[in-house]
Amino acid sequence: MAEFDSQIEQRLMTDIMELLVTHYGAELSEDELDFEIDRVEQALTDARSSHQGQVRKSGEPYIFHPLRVTHLAARHWMDFPSIIAALLHDVVEDTPVTLADVREKYGEEVAHLVDGLTKVTSEIMTRDDLKKETYKKTLLVAIDDIRVLCLKFWDRIDNLRTIDALPQHKQKLIAEETRMIYVPLAQHLGMGYVATELESLSSSVLYPRRAKSYDQVLLLQKQDNGDFLRKIRARIVNACEQQKIDVFIKDRWRPFSVSSARSKQRGFSALFTMEVQVNRIMDAYLFLGILHSLFPPIPGKLRDHLNLTSQHGYQALKTTVQADEQRLRVEITTRKLTRFNESGVLAPGFKFRHENFRDLIRSLMEGESAFDTESMRLASATIQVYTPEGEIRTLPEGSSVLDFAFEIHDSLGLHARRGIINGRTRQLKTRLLDGDQVFVETSEKSGVLPKWLEWGVTPRARNSIRRYLRNKIRAS
Repeated sequence: MAEFDSQIEQRLMTDIMELLVTHYGAELSEDELDFEIDRVEQALTDARSSHQGQVRKSGEPYIFHPLRVTHLAARHWMDFPSIIAALLHDVVEDTPVTLADVREKYGEEVAHLVDGLTKVTSEIMTRDDLKKETYKKTLLVAIDDIRVLCLKFWDRIDNLRTIDALPQHKQKLIAEETRMIYVPLAQHLGMGYVATELESLSSSVLYPRRAKSYDQVLLLQKQDNGDFLRKIRARIVNACEQQKIDVFIKDRWRPFSVSSARSKQRGFSALFTMEVQVNRIMDAYLFLGILHSLFPPIPGKLRDHLNLTSQHGYQALKTTVQADEQRLRVEITTRKLTRFNESGVLAPGFKFRHENFRDLIRSLMEGESAFDTESMRLASATIQVYTPEGEIRTLPEGSSVLDFAFEIHDSLGLHARRGIINGRTRQLKTRLLDGDQVFVETSEKSGVLPKWLEWGVTPRARNSIRRYLRNKIRAS
């Protein structure tokens, strides 16, 4: 058994090292790379000795958890300090090793990341209060260093994959927390694939029977459509070879979630996507032409997220075609953009609006609760609206004129009277749409009412309204 365990450990470490060399071998000198690799190997040795004799609830040696977390971090382009922190992320929490020990041996950067992943401890605080303080601590670190949040994603993914050994009530608490908090945060960081994985894993915990039924439907669809997909792929590859376009085709079946379970009755067309990767953006458009010459496109189904990136940074051409007897969804992207789509903010060259994210976290931290989960809408679907001067403001989907006013300035929100949307007068509670131009009319006296809390969805608006109403009560 010990020999089997050591083989698994060695395989994981070999994969991690190969990923690091692939990602960073070209940008670091040989000496620099050797130095970093030595530090990673030392961190593994320290993690192994620190967790010696510890086992997880499932009975497996504890070291495999930080190893799998590190493997996920390496796959998603995380840097050497993050890799070391991933290996050591539980030593301060679960072993005699202190944060000062980590700082002395690996430096301030690694200690900073490990600290962001370590739970708050106290002998006088309740479990709920400790959890809230841990959230606050993680978010405060994330304001300046997004890496700690990404490491938290990998930690949560592995915990969800190995959650069976925990009692049912704990499983459900972890799953609910994941869907409420970590899924929308991953979306906001452009990490759509990570958000999908977190959503699928947590939904499977919360709805195990529906997940099992869905998996059975998916298995039948794979069996029934295997021959069909082989024929379609062959026709596409032959056409591309004639045009000298290099393509890589990947099957993507929709993971389980509440929404995918609702769609299963629609069959193959709702559950399968053919993902096509090419070398250049120009090739993506050439491939689109080839595809539409082979199979007629379904009107209204073409989406160009190469020229206009989707709200979470996803970049691909999306189309649906009638491929013989089946409707077939196809997404076309480049090999480089695949890295963006998979790793979001972590992928080299990914354009991320850090300041928007920092504003979100700061406004969440200002809330009366430790984590205003209602306000996490800002981290999922977003819209862009415009000031009369043409400035862009990004808001959560479902935001009102009132939210827009507070986004400009607290004083404008508190004195807002009504809005003018695209030249038409509207009430403060009117919901905005993507592309709207908004002007806010004001009154001299503030007209804040308790019902404004129902009209606002952003943390900034809700927090400002709460503060104003609270101060008004105290002054009366």
